[in-house]
Amino acid sequence: QVQLVESGGGLVQPGGSLRLSCAAAGFPFGRYWMYWVRQAPGKGLEWISTINSSGTYRYYADSVKGRFTISRDNANNTLYLQMNSLKAEDTALYYCATRERPTIGDRGQGTQVTVSS
Repeated sequence: QVQLVESGGGLVQPGGSLRLSCAAAGFPFGRYWMYWVRQAPGKGLEWISTINSSGTYRYYADSVKGRFTISRDNANNTLYLQMNSLKAEDTALYYCATRERPTIGDRGQGTQVTVSS
């Protein structure tokens, strides 16, 4: 059973940084490609980043490219998202997931990121 727990969200000023973490359990984390997706208020899920199982390949949506960095620690079953130069439009609930278009069973409960002055 996939278990994903995100943390690290919060309130940050525009231009600031946050690092999100996702603790994984219940499945062979090191064999899975992993994803970060987000949902802004009143909008659908938006894919923002993918990392392959070994961490050698990383992909980003244009909206976050150059500002966000995805990484993983397979020894500790943890996924990360370093977010720099945050903008108001990055405000959303951020989920880690085992699919690019996750159902509720493929993602965690989410961590809220609010970018506001």
